[in-house]
Amino acid sequence: MSVSVIIKWGGQEYSISTLSEEDTVLDLKQSIKSLTGVLPERQKLLGLKVKGKPADDDVKLGDLKLKPNTKIMMMGTREESLEDVLAPPPENDDVVNDFDIEEEVTEVENREENLSKIARRVKDYKVEELNPPRPGKRLLVLDIDYTLFDHKSCAETGQELMRPYLHEFLTSAYKDYDIVIWSATSMKWIDAKIKELGVTDNPNYKITFMLDSAAMITVHTPKRGVVEIRPFMKAHLNREKDKELYKLSLYLKEIAKLDDFLGLNHKHWERYLSKKQNQ
Repeated sequence: MSVSVIIKWGGQEYSISTLSEEDTVLDLKQSIKSLTGVLPERQKLLGLKVKGKPADDDVKLGDLKLKPNTKIMMMGTREESLEDVLAPPPENDDVVNDFDIEEEVTEVENREENLSKIARRVKDYKVEELNPPRPGKRLLVLDIDYTLFDHKSCAETGQELMRPYLHEFLTSAYKDYDIVIWSATSMKWIDAKIKELGVTDNPNYKITFMLDSAAMITVHTPKRGVVEIRPFMKAHLNREKDKELYKLSLYLKEIAKLDDFLGLNHKHWERYLSKKQNQ
């Protein structure tokens, strides 16, 4: 039987349907090389496992029990075109900063159709608790893409795409907050990403639960239409100088002292932090 898969790499998807169940993982990697230019030895295929372990190159594709058009995330860099990796990627006009639409929030939060969508999600979505919530701890919900992990830049390892100070940030935040990981993707990809980042079994903090795209709703605003909000990009350029998570950990530590957050405007978190540090 033929095997069809979709490879996700560098913000693009590549379809492969020329292989059979008798072909091996190495054959798959050779096909990926022909499409992406990434050498097989440079490729890391996330989620491709046999009996819970990463599949070796000699494993037959039939043994992986892949469903048609299974999506596989790849990490790897073309050796012959590293200059492409070092160049800034094209600007994405579709990326919207959460804070930029603050004035529109009141337009959509109480609309009947949106409240109905939320009610359906609350009723139908099943949360799988990984660790029990701790009494007296507030809940901190963190998006993966562009906040903890730059999923579009090319890289050989998850460490290269991981935002600087990630583990220090989560360790600090866990002292005052229960942590939830969220992404507008499937739970399969969320699980693969946080395992690659070393978040799942880190001894210094715990994740309470994770939320995938099935837990979210889309909203329509008059100015922007359907909004899907995301903002750590260009990891290959910024990983040496980005200190946002370090600074944010100080802000979260500072506001954890408050009885409630009603008087806070998170848009001005840096101003708030600077003021407190100068007192």
